[in-house]
Amino acid sequence: MDYKFINHIDSPKDLKKIPVEQLPQVCNELRQFIIEALSKNPGHLASSLGTIELTVALHYVFDTPDDKLVWDVGHQAYAHKILTGRRDRFHTNRQFKGLAPFTNPAESEYDAFIAGHASNSISAALGIEIADERLAANGERNHNVVAIIGDGAMTGGLAFEGLNNTSMDKNNLLIVLNDNHMAIDPLKGGFTQYLVDLTTSATYNKWRWRLYLLAAKLHLVDERKRRAMLRRNNSLKAVFSKQSSNIFTGLNIRYFGPTDGHDVESLVRILSEIKNHRGPKVLHIITKKGKGYAPAENDQTVWHAPGEFNVNSGERLAVSGEQTPLWQEVFGNTLLALAKENEKIVGVTPAMPSGCSMSIMQKELPDRVFDVGIAEGHAVTFSAGLAKAGLLPYCNIYSTFLQRAYDNIVHDVALQNLHVVFCVDRAGIVGNDGATHHGLLDLTYLRPIPNMQICAPRTAEDLEQMLRLAEQLQGPVAIRYPRGRAAYPQPLSERKGVEYGKGVKLRDGKDIAVLTIGAIGNPMIEAIEEVTKGQSTKYKGGIAHYDMRWLKPLDEEMLHEIGKQFKTVVTAEDGMLSGGFGSAVIEWFSDHGYTPRVIRLGVNDQFVEHGSTKELYHMLKLDKEGLCESLLQVPVM
Repeated sequence: MDYKFINHIDSPKDLKKIPVEQLPQVCNELRQFIIEALSKNPGHLASSLGTIELTVALHYVFDTPDDKLVWDVGHQAYAHKILTGRRDRFHTNRQFKGLAPFTNPAESEYDAFIAGHASNSISAALGIEIADERLAANGERNHNVVAIIGDGAMTGGLAFEGLNNTSMDKNNLLIVLNDNHMAIDPLKGGFTQYLVDLTTSATYNKWRWRLYLLAAKLHLVDERKRRAMLRRNNSLKAVFSKQSSNIFTGLNIRYFGPTDGHDVESLVRILSEIKNHRGPKVLHIITKKGKGYAPAENDQTVWHAPGEFNVNSGERLAVSGEQTPLWQEVFGNTLLALAKENEKIVGVTPAMPSGCSMSIMQKELPDRVFDVGIAEGHAVTFSAGLAKAGLLPYCNIYSTFLQRAYDNIVHDVALQNLHVVFCVDRAGIVGNDGATHHGLLDLTYLRPIPNMQICAPRTAEDLEQMLRLAEQLQGPVAIRYPRGRAAYPQPLSERKGVEYGKGVKLRDGKDIAVLTIGAIGNPMIEAIEEVTKGQSTKYKGGIAHYDMRWLKPLDEEMLHEIGKQFKTVVTAEDGMLSGGFGSAVIEWFSDHGYTPRVIRLGVNDQFVEHGSTKELYHMLKLDKEGLCESLLQVPVM
């Protein structure tokens, strides 16, 4: 499509040449461009549609990349990418070897900081701002720094830590609070309602700003007096506003707003007025997620990342063919069934009820599901409190986000040996969201924790049984399972129930033993079948395949059998090799006097880029073809 403006914008310098009254047309073109692009190449739609006017205004007013824009999460940064020289490559967004799914300094100088996990923007931007202030004192530079954070990310504790530090240090940080009352699912909690209720008088702001400028011009105000004035002026605010103070003014951070986040001309005016104001400040804007595209406005959760769709009709294009259930659907349906049988079972999720399918239980038993906001550490410690008082929490957190709660797991759950079931969703390679979202570390970081019990299902039936078994155990239990569709269940005659700490032998053989844990066992089954078929195979005695199921405790009886029988062992895992499943097997063999050669397959000391799961598994040689290649290189001893 031939766009009047955006086809000619290769950098924010080109944007600044456009008259301010023409900026609404620029926003319309950006919105249409993003809708068209994402209809064919799926991505995060509703978030980016909601911040188009803000993005245009920020790049129009500030001198990027010298001025720094720090985006929180990065779901909303597509317009930012398009305006900063990446329009012609935007069709590769989230694709293998294409543009990164979120902001990434390695991709563009306009991306000031990495994004992918929520609530880090204020802390990161404050660090950049204070460093810039110190360098400016040496005459090196003096730039503006802006943190752009949504109300969803503001539910995370790190955001409040950043706010607290912002109020304590001398700085000129601008925080733009993008308030759309949504994360991925509708937001819950007191802070959300606080933002809904928050009002600020335009008259008050206007006159306080004028008085401050006059006092500064007459040299009547320094930093110490400015802070004192802020505290005193909270009482003055009561004259003009129903609310005499708010969390920001209480922290001595100037507050502006709320204002319409879809009025680009007004945003340009406001940002131009406040960008040179000394001291930390917050601009509170009200936006609508999915703005400008009716289907996305009407169902913001579904259209957060809708997949391919028809632009004109708004119809989402379904994937054809027979489909097995998603792993999270197996989890959600099983949890509901368990909760109906046991009144002590409750669900806990940090702002992901639909993503992890806890929404299935939430719809039928809403009083027993707790969506705590984007606050993984709180989710874990809250679960610990529930367990301490006698309930049985199933705490579902994506593997990559559970990293954020590590001390809570250790100190609040494991140290007290509390019965919390951690449902570690999105374990392993997750695909197009890339390095910030892959769940490759959980086996490594959970294994050393005393009292922790860890298992991984290979099939949907395994997951269901592990969730049921976890109900009967004591202490913390972690069940890790991947993103995507679960493997077909085995034929009824071949099914073997999940036992605590016990693996299962899937195939007999005499040449080598292959040990897998979790869903990677499925392509391994295919790979073993491939390399052992026919008369020409070097594996005349066959390959034995063991699905270990449990990382902690390991099946020692099975490992004794393997250690006595085999000189060569291959382990495979969908995670980091360092400290993971293969490492545990090597350690056990060493501790018990067995000396087989152990060849480990997995991810070796790298952050994995973005791309489809198929492409990434192939790159890592963890698909059927790669596993075949690895097996064929194993010597028969």
